[in-house]
Amino acid sequence: MEDGMADPVTIKPYNGPAGGWGSAKSLAEILLREQVPLSGGTLLMHQNKPDGFMCVSCAWAKPHKPSVFEYCENGAKATAWEVTRRRITADFFAKHTVTELERWRDYDLEELGRLTEPMRWDAATDKYAPVSWDEAFQEIGAELKALEPKSTVFYASGRASLEASYMYGLLARLYGNNNLPDSSNMCHESTSVALPESIGSPVGTVLLEDFEHTDCILFFGQNPGSNAPRMLHPLQEASKRGVPIITFNPLRERGLERFTNPQSPVEMLTRSETRISSQYLQVKAGGDLAAIYGLCKALIEADDTAHAHGTPRLIDTAFIAEHAHGFEAFVASVRSKTWEEIERHSGLLRADLEQAARTYARAKAAMGIYGMGLTQHRKGVETVQMLVNLLLLRGNIGRPGAGICPVRGHSNVQGQRTVGITEKPELVPSGKLKALYGFEPPQETGLNTVEACEGILDGSVRAFVALGGNFIRAVPETGLLEAAWRKLRLTVQISTKLNRNHLIHGQIAYILPCLGRIEIDTQMGGRQAVAMEDSTACIHGSKGYAEPASPHLLSEPRIVAGIAQATLAPNPHINWDRWGRDYATVRDAIEATYPSEFKDFNARLWKPGGFRRPIPAAQCDWKTETGKANFITPGGMSADPDTEQADPDVLRLITMRSNDQFNTTIYGYDDRFRGVKGTRMVLFMNKADVARLGLRDAQTVNLVGAASDGVKRRVDGFRVLAYDIPAGCVGGYYPECNPLIPLWHHAGRSKVPAAKSVPVRIQKP
Repeated sequence: MEDGMADPVTIKPYNGPAGGWGSAKSLAEILLREQVPLSGGTLLMHQNKPDGFMCVSCAWAKPHKPSVFEYCENGAKATAWEVTRRRITADFFAKHTVTELERWRDYDLEELGRLTEPMRWDAATDKYAPVSWDEAFQEIGAELKALEPKSTVFYASGRASLEASYMYGLLARLYGNNNLPDSSNMCHESTSVALPESIGSPVGTVLLEDFEHTDCILFFGQNPGSNAPRMLHPLQEASKRGVPIITFNPLRERGLERFTNPQSPVEMLTRSETRISSQYLQVKAGGDLAAIYGLCKALIEADDTAHAHGTPRLIDTAFIAEHAHGFEAFVASVRSKTWEEIERHSGLLRADLEQAARTYARAKAAMGIYGMGLTQHRKGVETVQMLVNLLLLRGNIGRPGAGICPVRGHSNVQGQRTVGITEKPELVPSGKLKALYGFEPPQETGLNTVEACEGILDGSVRAFVALGGNFIRAVPETGLLEAAWRKLRLTVQISTKLNRNHLIHGQIAYILPCLGRIEIDTQMGGRQAVAMEDSTACIHGSKGYAEPASPHLLSEPRIVAGIAQATLAPNPHINWDRWGRDYATVRDAIEATYPSEFKDFNARLWKPGGFRRPIPAAQCDWKTETGKANFITPGGMSADPDTEQADPDVLRLITMRSNDQFNTTIYGYDDRFRGVKGTRMVLFMNKADVARLGLRDAQTVNLVGAASDGVKRRVDGFRVLAYDIPAGCVGGYYPECNPLIPLWHHAGRSKVPAAKSVPVRIQKP
């Protein structure tokens, strides 16, 4: 299908809960559509089980004692999407030029099914044609050897296993660079920069069992109903115990309002619902930093009153004296902020923030949960650190039921960083790598996602190898990048399905189809398993149960090994062929490189609930420069100063995902929870803004970028939808809105694209 062949569009409010019969219906629909109703249902019984496969979508924690149906609606969609019976063969590519396929919708490209054999683009015919694996590896190796190492980028999607990621990072460093951007650069790099400075750990401190002991949950900028539905189960259980859940989110998301557990026969038959959020504060885009300032100010003022009256303090002064640094300077900064500016920047009322602070003050143990609603801002790093400050005020890190909990999106994006997928050489044990493999690891900082894009635009990047993902669709500045991408000398895509990045390609382009995680991976070493790390730093084994989509597929470790052997000089310390056929030997190498994190790796691979890497901050062991947890004072009140415009016609665009997608993968053109069916070209607007700008509901409009940098950015054809969203803010779907995001519009220190508050104007056609 080509663009323009739209599905029938209907938009009407959805009154049901998250989960429930809507979830069951959606699951049945995709199993039937992908022609796997029986086999898909059987496979799902192994999903997220201790002896099964880890979900290929979100990275939410896996319980020690899983339920019978330990999967969610979106996880089941991801499984059905991967094990579909649909196939793309050489015959298909012979019938269609790449130029023709560029006109197809993203959904229709992936709906074609699984890739089945390696392909090389033929410039003469503008078609992909079959190529043998040996030919592909040798030709890719020859091209890489002819290039300056600094001009090659090795991108990694967040779904690759620990084993493939370790091999991939080593390949890049042996080749001669640290150009290893990954999915984290686009989402949680703000976390990876903020938390080490604040608490000495780049990841969260919360475990799944902490939900059983918490007294309060502060929830920021994450939509579990669409992005991590299995999280709704511990949230539901906490709510039923009377735990207050205070939510800060611009839109009222159904998964944060009410939930019916589709795995509970009683709840399904009685249609009973559980209230999730006890207080829901619709902070405006970029207002979270000010909102947390308000919580801190209310808490400090209440503590002043308690101290003056001789009643118990609300601030944990004993914890702060023993464990924290920078308290006085931080408190002075909070006191200097007025309630007027807090209200103006946050879009929230003082009374509501004070109510939330009182609830937080009553809790003995509280946790702060957040997603990209905090990290994808110009001051995303500072906003995460402000949330840490709020937790430190009451000693809420390092005890049961308390802590900081960043929710990662991709299934192993956190684990990739653990085993070396990073552009930062200081995060890699170079001494260990030198001792193990007899080479000098490069010490020059590599390219992150934004810098890789800059290199593609200025021509300094000449080759792009992708271990999964759909990079060109996921990044900002789509228009400029698509044009520059075609000038690359070499592009290599290791993939399971056809996507936009196969069609926007370099002068020499290869598609290398790989086994999916759910498929049985049999090598000379026998049936193989891989490992992943979830959001709580727990490591899990994973093995496939589905028959491979094609006999011509290779596993990711085999493909990485093949490229390495064709590109690098022989190394007597590395047996790439053995690593590619016996993943237990890769795990031995990971343990040798990271002995404290992966002690007895192979022996612990199948531990129920996973085994946790050491997280010192969870035991109040602060690996910071001060040796303590640090209160870090941000420089201002707005998380996105670029959008602090005097012009009322400049709106703040929030890019969002529907409940029918996972990252750039579109499962369908419906968004059940928001009442949208048959389209993704919707602009969610505040009703007052619709009237103020002289628009009407269902009117078609265009969006143009409001940045004054001389670059014209525009996306046409949005349908106006009056919605419950803060005034001055609009919402649109990712990745359709990515062309409106300037490449420079990123977090100042982490370079995460600031996709949650983009300055735009509405233009009538």
